[in-house]
Amino acid sequence: MKEIRDIVRAFDIAQSEGKRSALATVVHVEGSSYRRPGARMLVTEDGQLTGAISGGCLEGDALRKALYAINQQQNKLVTYDTTHEDDVQFGVQLGCNGIVHILFEPIDNIREFHPIRLLKELIGERRDAVLLTLFSLDRLSDQPGTALLYADGQVQTALSGHWQENAMADVKGAFKTRTSCFKEYLRDNATFKAFVEFVPPPPAIVIAGAGNDVLPLVDIMAMLGWHITVVDGRAHYATSRRFGKADKVLVARPEKVLEQLTTDPQTLFLLMTHNYNYDLALLRALITKEFQYIGILGPRKKFGRMLADLQEEGRPLDRDRLTAIHTPIGLDIGAETAEEIAVSIVAEIKAVLAGRSGGALREKQDPIHGRPASLSSYE
Repeated sequence: MKEIRDIVRAFDIAQSEGKRSALATVVHVEGSSYRRPGARMLVTEDGQLTGAISGGCLEGDALRKALYAINQQQNKLVTYDTTHEDDVQFGVQLGCNGIVHILFEPIDNIREFHPIRLLKELIGERRDAVLLTLFSLDRLSDQPGTALLYADGQVQTALSGHWQENAMADVKGAFKTRTSCFKEYLRDNATFKAFVEFVPPPPAIVIAGAGNDVLPLVDIMAMLGWHITVVDGRAHYATSRRFGKADKVLVARPEKVLEQLTTDPQTLFLLMTHNYNYDLALLRALITKEFQYIGILGPRKKFGRMLADLQEEGRPLDRDRLTAIHTPIGLDIGAETAEEIAVSIVAEIKAVLAGRSGGALREKQDPIHGRPASLSSYE
């Protein structure tokens, strides 16, 4: 989501400076690639790049293709095939042994539902959404491009009614299952591919604690584009001046924290106050809800004491609640300093959100990205 926000911001700047631009989107990958479908990059006519569609190896050639699309004012699909042993022949030297299909869309600000307009709507609120991108592997065919946004039961699109009839069942299906997929549609005797992309809001992290060890944690999370709330009972610690990169800073008693927050399935909590009574009181409130991640800083002995206190109060934790609690917090990377601990915490959260183990990639036998079956081929 941060990449999309950066692209929208860069587009607004380009518009204010009178520069034309194009959006490059990875729409399909066969084999290995640095980025997966949904990766985007904005290219302005003076060569400014925002976002990324590869590890840097494609961007030079992509700039040329984007400029061509801008000058022609026509969507263009480009395929980079690096399955040959000697990919130098393509001039990009990917070294990924895969086929990458990238769609270039010049942005016409006169169009009501141009791609950046849809991306702006996507990031406007914290909500689940689905983007529909249509393209054809026949590069001589029309390339409809980023064509539809679905959120809150509302559809924003310039597609004709016939297209919508074909696509909406798949769009709503992706929304319901919270998964992306690929589909095929036949129109006017031509086959079009669809990347039906489920896009959740970024993680919302509530950090209980405003000590110095939280500062690097906020910095890293802000860099990732996560929504950050810092809360503490100490007014001289929980200040916007100390935590300028946080989206919200609250001073609140633990039993009042949830009253001041709007939470959703992407909200996670970290208990890092170094105050046992504050952490216990907040945990007492959190276990009445169904949050997927609660991280508690401190040793196992501390958590054992918390469990004993909750048991005495008649609030035993069932297996589901215990599974959601991570303590000691973070991955085992030998972290000692506040900055290192912040890295381990963020890495664990990312692994939990992605459904991964957090182990070393060299031990992984399956493909790194491990795409679900719905993304492996067209259905």
